[in-house]
Amino acid sequence: MNTRMIVYMLGWILNTVAAMMLVPFMVSIYYHEDSGKYFLACALAMFTIGVLLIAKKPEDRAIYAREGYVITALSWLLLSVCGCLPFYLSKEIPGFTNSIFECISGFTTTGASILSSVEDLSHCMNFWRCFIQLIGGMGVLVFMLALIPLTGGQDLHLMRAESPGPSVGKLAPKVQKTAYYLYAIYFSLTALEIVCLVIAGMPLYDAVCTAFTTTSTGGFGVRNTSIGGYSPAIQYVVSVFLFFAGINYNFFFFLIIRRLKDAFSIQEVKMYVLIFVTSTLVITCNLKGSGLALEESFRYAFHQVGSIITTAGFSTADFDIWPALSKTILVLLMFIGGCAGSTSGGIKVSRILIYLKTFKKEMSQLCHPRNVKIIKVDDKPLAHNVLRSANVFLTAYLLVFVVSLLLVSVDGYDFTTNFTAVASAVGNIGPGLAEVGPTKNFDLFSDFSKYVLMFDMLAGRLEIFPLLVLMNPATWRKQ
Repeated sequence: MNTRMIVYMLGWILNTVAAMMLVPFMVSIYYHEDSGKYFLACALAMFTIGVLLIAKKPEDRAIYAREGYVITALSWLLLSVCGCLPFYLSKEIPGFTNSIFECISGFTTTGASILSSVEDLSHCMNFWRCFIQLIGGMGVLVFMLALIPLTGGQDLHLMRAESPGPSVGKLAPKVQKTAYYLYAIYFSLTALEIVCLVIAGMPLYDAVCTAFTTTSTGGFGVRNTSIGGYSPAIQYVVSVFLFFAGINYNFFFFLIIRRLKDAFSIQEVKMYVLIFVTSTLVITCNLKGSGLALEESFRYAFHQVGSIITTAGFSTADFDIWPALSKTILVLLMFIGGCAGSTSGGIKVSRILIYLKTFKKEMSQLCHPRNVKIIKVDDKPLAHNVLRSANVFLTAYLLVFVVSLLLVSVDGYDFTTNFTAVASAVGNIGPGLAEVGPTKNFDLFSDFSKYVLMFDMLAGRLEIFPLLVLMNPATWRKQ
């Protein structure tokens, strides 16, 4: 275990968070808010500690898979503790547990909140909630890799540990260049959405915060009514960018370099579009049958499907009172999630595609045992380790889900509340149904259940294994 390199990387994390906190501090100056002093104080303290940790560069800068998982898990825990301090110190969010819950929900882009009124927060605190979702969406380690090469050519282990999906490759020969391309696409989508929202009539502050939490698929809002309090035009803009946010970023990269055939031949993207369109049309028909107008039904369905499948968690209506068919589709979308290589949570469309192809192969071999079938995605055969990893991930996902559901059930709430709360946390979605529906929040749970849900949010964002590796005693043994 390269302990010195782990400490060195954590020092860079502290410096990164310190720099990030200067942004809401500037917001507080603009709005003449006293709460900004907490961001400045925390930034100075973190920068001081961070500088001390990186003062001496480690001689051995190699990072292998084990170190990659440990650095990723510890970085996100450090981010969560440091990021919650302004909430806690300012007392705008009461209690440390609630503060760190809100912060973890932000960094993991879950969007589950313990706040009953987000409009009571100062502008700088609300901005910080949205800003940490922007950084957490693509990953702070990926952001660091885009700026400087830290690990002597073996930084792909960091990207694979932090980036969502069954496998993470490189868009360019160097990992630093890949990280740069990812963030260039990410920030470009964010900037474009800000412009579109302002044109549609949204105030600039609201547009910036909303764009931050749309492209990151985070779902935090600056109004108690989420996106439902804005005009239909604004709702459509957000819905369109939610659709984009759930697409594999390889698609956008191929479009940029004009490899259109490669872009439109990605099977995962095709399946994502199919699921998205089919779900939207079915829910639209279901809502229209319940008495809503056609345009209103389509707008609600389009937005909510985009919000749930990308695991953003925005809402334009109280879908908890929708017909059973619509609610069932939304719950299924919670588990599916968006594409690998996007900012979405959930199991991921790519894994669903692998499971369906594996099922088809097994059914075929039952009928024709001598046939040799090779599972391919995008005309490329899948390696055995990818198939094994996808299967192990599903097992770990279900194990974490079931154990968490049992632990949260101790609080005594109904099954729908507990089930969708855990599904929301592990899938990084935000709202659930019943007592954690779109018009309610997660403050009803005990501190114990909140910490269980916090673990689920981190596990879901990091795809389970970095946290499990961190807790495995074998990880820390010398080999």
